[in-house]
Amino acid sequence: MTAPKSYAQAGVSLETADAVVERLRAAVESTGATGFGAFAGLHPLGDGRLLAASTDGVGTKLVLARERGRLRDCGADLAAHCINDVITTGATPLMLLDYIAAGEIRLEEVAELVEGAAEVCREAGVALVGGETAELPGIYREGELDFAGTCVGVVERGELVDGSAVAAGDAVVGFPSAGVHANGFTLARRVLEDEDYDGPDLLAPTRLYLGTARALRGRTKAFAHVTGGGIAGNLARVLPEGRRAELDWDSWPRPAVFGWLARHVSEDELRRVFNLGIGFCAVVAEPAAGEIVIGRIA
Repeated sequence: MTAPKSYAQAGVSLETADAVVERLRAAVESTGATGFGAFAGLHPLGDGRLLAASTDGVGTKLVLARERGRLRDCGADLAAHCINDVITTGATPLMLLDYIAAGEIRLEEVAELVEGAAEVCREAGVALVGGETAELPGIYREGELDFAGTCVGVVERGELVDGSAVAAGDAVVGFPSAGVHANGFTLARRVLEDEDYDGPDLLAPTRLYLGTARALRGRTKAFAHVTGGGIAGNLARVLPEGRRAELDWDSWPRPAVFGWLARHVSEDELRRVFNLGIGFCAVVAEPAAGEIVIGRIA
């Protein structure tokens, strides 16, 4: 193993990201918003239903995907990521809007991104209703590209999943990822400078967990979409104050890509940054047959 690499050394600070959330909380909540800091924000419609919405982007995975001709997969990443965030509330996702920006717009690249997103939207029954394509020379350097989106869904108040019922002894059930998904690529790209890796689990698009969430309706107490911050960090976002997840890190197999990363990144940093093979979690009173229990609530 070379000298261990970290997210901070690669240029990304998870601590700063957490501090930004807390710094902005008062301003955001002063507008009447709820759910700030969770995976999706909530807004009451006044008829017993709430809108659930989430915005995210693909991030620096785009750099590597562009080099390797995999931009269509990044379109799928965006749609699945945003939809997965919204369904953590128990909501039914309804529509997605996208935003593409570059110094110079290249039609074929835009088409690949949107077509990839549309494929996932069709699978999820989500309408891709539009968005924005911006050509911004001077903001983006030559060859740079960004892709982000917003998903909106709706949930009945009585079906809202918010983690408030989570209790000590509940089981944390994990659902496998397809690989790295779309988080931690600033660090992964730094590792690629020392050792190449071309396994399919590096650029495999984010798995859609809509079917999983629907199958768990009525018995799940909390959902966590494992994105930046790892399994523990994302579970902490949906647990009540005073509760924590005690994880058994050896209770599931890790895709090969994480073995490659482990040759260059410490175990603690791997757990902080990557999903390590678990892309979505549910907290339930008792697991069903065949479900992978990765921890318990304390």
